[in-house]
Amino acid sequence: MTGVNPEQIYSITRPDSKLLTLYIIRSILALPAILVVLPVSYFKYYTMRYRFDEEGIAMSWGLLWRKEINLTYARIQDIHVSRGLIERWLGLATVQIQTASGSGSAEMSIVGILEYELLRDFLYTKMRGARFGEPEPTIIDGSEIDSQQEDDAATLLLTEIRDEIRLLRQRQSSTGGGGEQ
Repeated sequence: MTGVNPEQIYSITRPDSKLLTLYIIRSILALPAILVVLPVSYFKYYTMRYRFDEEGIAMSWGLLWRKEINLTYARIQDIHVSRGLIERWLGLATVQIQTASGSGSAEMSIVGILEYELLRDFLYTKMRGARFGEPEPTIIDGSEIDSQQEDDAATLLLTEIRDEIRLLRQRQSSTGGGGEQ
């Protein structure tokens, strides 16, 4: 992976502490609902956990009602980064991950991330790698060959097959099409 250190991404396990500031500001802006919004946001922040590994992403949160989402990189269809006005001021972003689940919204939203560009690049790299995979090296007679040699070998094989088919057709037409008796 060029430019993205996987260990830096794997070390992200919690949202940045600035997310709590964002939640407090949003709660204050909710005015009369602050008595409900602030405690819910507070517990969501303190229970939110992320796990990034070679297979995929896991996210969990909740005190009374625990929610957990697990996604493999192969399921990822699209990645969006959103940054509201207050998020930009705090240096945060939300990385939204969409799958082919059929819902119009993101399957997972990773909130409170400072390294959002690194995370986005990492996810794109993993998503493409999971979807297309790294090509396996081709081994012929015990030695690895490159793609040009592989193309040449394939062309040679196809030419031999074509010549064999022509020869079989000539033999069949010269015997009258009935085959051998």
